[in-house]
Amino acid sequence: MTKIQTLPPAAEGQSSKTSKSPRRRESPGNLAFSRNARIKGLIKHAILILVGGIMIYPLLWMVVSSLRPNDLIFREPGLWLNNLEMSNYTDGWSALTHPFGHYMINSAIVVLGSIVGNLISCSMAAYAFARLQFSGKKLFFGIMLLTIMLPFHVVIVPQYILFSQIGWVNTFWPLIVPKLLATDAFFVFLMVQFIRGIPKELDEAARIDGAGHPRIFLRVILPLMVPALATTTIFTFIWTWNDFFGALIYLTDPDMFTVPVALRAFVDSQSATSWGSLFAMSIVSLFPVFLVFLFGQRFLIKGIATTGIK
Repeated sequence: MTKIQTLPPAAEGQSSKTSKSPRRRESPGNLAFSRNARIKGLIKHAILILVGGIMIYPLLWMVVSSLRPNDLIFREPGLWLNNLEMSNYTDGWSALTHPFGHYMINSAIVVLGSIVGNLISCSMAAYAFARLQFSGKKLFFGIMLLTIMLPFHVVIVPQYILFSQIGWVNTFWPLIVPKLLATDAFFVFLMVQFIRGIPKELDEAARIDGAGHPRIFLRVILPLMVPALATTTIFTFIWTWNDFFGALIYLTDPDMFTVPVALRAFVDSQSATSWGSLFAMSIVSLFPVFLVFLFGQRFLIKGIATTGIK
């Protein structure tokens, strides 16, 4: 039989010495450096909180003012509420010719048409600039980029004459149809940058399988463009929902007013303005924008991050 030799147990003092690792003492210079870095971090956070409070103060003041009586709104500039006036919301909802929900529905129609138009037309134009080869491609792409610097007010007069001759004034068509023609060069450029980042080997593999450009666009490119499409959707929603000038020019019938034009109707130069109702309905109109940005924030960040640098 073989004997199993057991090692003698280590001494208690020796085991305690080997188990404990030596403590690392930081030099006074390192302690001072870490203390200074911590103080600088606290100062930066304090400055950011202060600047953020200054930027968000007008919004908080508008929320508080929507809960104040009309005669105390400009007398008390602070954020402390002494009297809670909930009637501003009920009065503002029914203060105009139609309930305020009617104007929100009008804005929703224009926003939905603009989103669909931008997604279809801008994605197709971006695919053409990024993947197709045709004569004058660089020239047309440069002209498209130049339209970004063209102010909207420059083309509003000929556009109004054109839509007036067609008979589209006091309709939603002048606000929706241009979106179907890829007139927003910013979104075209955004999608072009995104498509250029997609490997062309995917196109070649689909072309070997017999797919043409329409099938490659619908089956290969479009599913990979979700971040760019989401970014386009969010920006189109915010810009169209807040558009005041275009709706003011083309929509003169109160039944066709969108939210920004309806809010302008609360301000009357001939009589007293109901500021409480105006601020209350402004808060109501901000809810859709806040929800869209809240739920689409991750797509927005991802879309901008993946199309910024290529």
